[in-house]
Amino acid sequence: MMDVWATRGPLALALLPLSALYAALAGLNRWTYQSGLRTVYRSHLPIVIVGNLSVGGTGKSPLTAWLCNQLLAHGVRPGIVSRGYGGRVRDQAHRVQTTDSADLVGDEPLMLARLTQVPVCVCRKRARAIALLEQSGEVDVILSDDGLQHHAMARDVEIVVVDKARGFGNGFRLPAGPMRESPQRVSVVDYLIYQRQPGTAEVPDEPSFVLDVTTVRNVSTGKESDLSEYKGRPVHAVAGIGRPARFFDALRQHGLDVIEHPLPDHHPLQPSDVCFDNTHPVFVTSKDAVKLDAKDARLHHVHEVPAVLHASTGLQRLVNKLLEDLARHEFDKDD
Repeated sequence: MMDVWATRGPLALALLPLSALYAALAGLNRWTYQSGLRTVYRSHLPIVIVGNLSVGGTGKSPLTAWLCNQLLAHGVRPGIVSRGYGGRVRDQAHRVQTTDSADLVGDEPLMLARLTQVPVCVCRKRARAIALLEQSGEVDVILSDDGLQHHAMARDVEIVVVDKARGFGNGFRLPAGPMRESPQRVSVVDYLIYQRQPGTAEVPDEPSFVLDVTTVRNVSTGKESDLSEYKGRPVHAVAGIGRPARFFDALRQHGLDVIEHPLPDHHPLQPSDVCFDNTHPVFVTSKDAVKLDAKDARLHHVHEVPAVLHASTGLQRLVNKLLEDLARHEFDKDD
């Protein structure tokens, strides 16, 4: 569908009636909360949503992890809530353990728990996940990984992440285009952050980041090595993320001969997905690596490639402003 969503071609135009229906239903859902017909959960802790307006990968989960580490560095104790997409947890809030399976809690929450070591809680009804973190007394602020359109959850700060290369495609709502909401929604969010492609220059004062890859980690042994050691070598690259091409391109920029194996987002990765008829090393994303059993002897040739976030000067300034907003929330609450 990505190709269809890039332009306003015949197929996209033919799907516009369904897009109008989608927009109407989404608007009705939002109105039921705004009018008081349905309950909105208001936490006593500040809630920061890191979301997007379009479907597909924009880098919001790596950004969420980075923001958590920034907050920790400034003495703020963050926690994370997530729907736990792809996991078996439904309406009962569950605190993610780093030893949990992705099948239980979802790939992104498990990845975030392992990357940040902060409390992560999943539930389809995010209010219950928030309540569990509130009761723990361990967090000062809660970041929601996605959930911009989850109107049952009140929020204090909205952050929207946009892929600068793709933008909003043809600007149409689903299914004629990639949009969950109107592109005009960006005018009322608190912060807009762009993911740039590696090698592109940052725009002065614009909050943005680049996701790059520099090291690989063996899934079975944990041994790390520099990506440059594989320069010129053929490697299998397996990616079940929103935009697999971004992972493949990042590897190619480091001189690797990439054999592509794209999979659907949140694909339940199995050993058969990473075992091939040759001895070439296999590279997977961090989001996919959490689905693999490190004790499986068949995975000795599989390597995780962690993404490293490089923040622009504008994004660093945004963190300072966010800290000010959070401090103001505390003042208002005490007042």
